[in-house]
Amino acid sequence: MNTRPPLESPSSTVVLSITFNDDCKNFAVGLNTGFLIFESETCLAQTIREFNAGIGLVQMMGKANYIALVGGGRQPKFAANKLILWDERNSKSALEISALTPVRGVQLSKERIVVVLQNSVRVYRFAKPPNLVSSYETANNSWGVCCLSPRIIAFPGRTTGHVQLVETQTGNVTIIPAHSSAVKVLQFSRDGEMLATASEMGTLIRIFATSNGARLVELRRGIDPATIFSLAFNPSGSMLACTSDKSTLHIFDVQHPKRPSSSSPQSGGGSPQASSSGSSDNNNSGTDGGGKGKWGILSKIPLMPRLFSDVYSFASAPFEAGDEPLVGGLPMSESTTLGTSRPPKGIIGWLTDDTLLVVGAGNDARWEKFVVQNGPDGRRQCVREGWKRYLPDA
Repeated sequence: MNTRPPLESPSSTVVLSITFNDDCKNFAVGLNTGFLIFESETCLAQTIREFNAGIGLVQMMGKANYIALVGGGRQPKFAANKLILWDERNSKSALEISALTPVRGVQLSKERIVVVLQNSVRVYRFAKPPNLVSSYETANNSWGVCCLSPRIIAFPGRTTGHVQLVETQTGNVTIIPAHSSAVKVLQFSRDGEMLATASEMGTLIRIFATSNGARLVELRRGIDPATIFSLAFNPSGSMLACTSDKSTLHIFDVQHPKRPSSSSPQSGGGSPQASSSGSSDNNNSGTDGGGKGKWGILSKIPLMPRLFSDVYSFASAPFEAGDEPLVGGLPMSESTTLGTSRPPKGIIGWLTDDTLLVVGAGNDARWEKFVVQNGPDGRRQCVREGWKRYLPDA
């Protein structure tokens, strides 16, 4: 007898994937019945496309009419090894790229289409038919980890924990030994000058300068291992947000490598990156009230464990992660169809420098809005301003 809990009932609409466009003004969701595109700030649907079949991945190209689609869910619209470039204006497929293995991710720009496979990344020139420009080997990449800036592509290296940075104009490759375990999330700042990385361990987040691959800072999400859901810089690159399966949104201060240091808006003095309000995933709450960092005077004692001197988030807030199970109890692997593992949760998009969204998939697909602001004590805090279930029939 099959006792495994189903992801959805046959008649329900389920969100299988979520992606923001490059300026986070819109987000797209793949459904078991088609796809939707929403205006981020209002969470109002702008585009509704019904296929009566599953879309496991939707990726927008800015505000253009072209949308990358990959089939997914229990009844996929397209074969798992095909990327479809959909022309929404004319309601038809404009381009098609086929691979020998399932497509795990895609990134789009006006010049390039980046297709992520299990053990390689293929870069195409945006043309009809698409022209393969280059191909790069990677470590196992079931989650399709990859990000694209105007001048650089980042994806896992051939060695576990390493990251490859490829300059799109020159083809120059920089290898960054970012982590000792597999890379789980990569994200550029809006200007492409910084790259944030997290591994499958999920305890540390590292930020690198893309100009030379140098590590700029190491941030501690928590002490216990966790699955990082999403990383995102605010538009100016002064803050980084992080979500994980601990159901906590963390906000960190970031110093941009090409801008002078500025004083922190929080009170109490001290390093702007060492002060924290709110609670962490491990219930190490608050600061000492004097701006001396997460652990107060303990961080200054020589030979103490490094976690006492690490840089922690200055604010945190709970978000809705849900408890929807893995289908069949299995994690994402080479044989897993997109949209049939755990629905993505905690996908972050910044609307402004101090306002961000956290969006989740699944049956209970939620849109949540948070604001970073000064609290009654003068310290910055992260406050949820609103939420809604955004599926049309919810």
